Amino acid sequence: MSDHGFGSASAAVVRISSVDDAVWPEASETFVATPEVKELADRTLMYLQAGYPVHFSGSAGTGKTTLALHVASNLGRPVTLIHGDDEFGSSDLLGSDQGYRKSKLVDNFIHSVLKTEEEMKTLWMDNRLTTACRNGDTLIYDEFTRSRPEANNALLSVLGEHILNLPKLRRTGSGYVEVHPEFRAIFTSNPEEYAGVHKTQDALMDRLITISMGHHDRATEIAITVARSGVLEADAEAIVDIVRELRGIGVNNHRPTIRACIAIGRILARMQARARWDDAAFRMVCRDVLNTDTAKVTRGGESLMPQKIDEVIQKVCAPQRKHLARRVGGA
Repeated sequence: MSDHGFGSASAAVVRISSVDDAVWPEASETFVATPEVKELADRTLMYLQAGYPVHFSGSAGTGKTTLALHVASNLGRPVTLIHGDDEFGSSDLLGSDQGYRKSKLVDNFIHSVLKTEEEMKTLWMDNRLTTACRNGDTLIYDEFTRSRPEANNALLSVLGEHILNLPKLRRTGSGYVEVHPEFRAIFTSNPEEYAGVHKTQDALMDRLITISMGHHDRATEIAITVARSGVLEADAEAIVDIVRELRGIGVNNHRPTIRACIAIGRILARMQARARWDDAAFRMVCRDVLNTDTAKVTRGGESLMPQKIDEVIQKVCAPQRKHLARRVGGA
């Protein structure tokens, strides 16, 4: 059994099948179903049950894959999981000829006559898209835009005409596979400006219902941080506020993400530290986890992120000190 989910820690339990190449996502107790997440999951499930493929588009760390696995677990079908790869060709999705089978028939029915026949056939091996279409699995194609557009051409007939076309590839059997009526598909992708991402075909995008996903609201991020790290809610609030403040630094800055909140929370819980300005361990962890060059904030060629992180920590945690002081004075 393995995990996948929000951030660096999972919120969806994935059971690997020992029989075939499919996986079985299962609902997890730590999946955070705030009203925002529930509405998104319910909407996605409605589209899928109506027979439409869904595409989650958004920055890294916004929970696209976790939501895909969670929704798939509600369909009650095996899941075929594919991760986009620039090296993919059509055969990596559909299958290819893998070796040969040789058969020999020896006929010695008549003692004085020996007749032999030999036949050699190629062996076709289905790959994951073909298997999913044939068996009615739920396909999760994670970061599909990391595959070159031509590798994804087979999806056009699958999503449009519900037929998988296998031209010039399979030398035995039919050149077409009728898509199972229970087949469903969920795609995820990062924005086009991300490194290693290809612009996909308009014809493919036209077949998908695209849901744009941004960072979750504050309440959801706090709930996820608490559930996935075990940190106290008050500390989770401070961590989330620091991370959300840092997202506003720089241009087109999507980081830090919920992964950073979970990482800081987990480390704090393990160290039994608190999210306070006067806790040196907390400041150290924040600097290490959040010191990213994504924001490109520099002065004289030197990164200003460590300084910015300290400023944000002090800004977020200072009201806590005043609040505690008022409580002590009032007592």
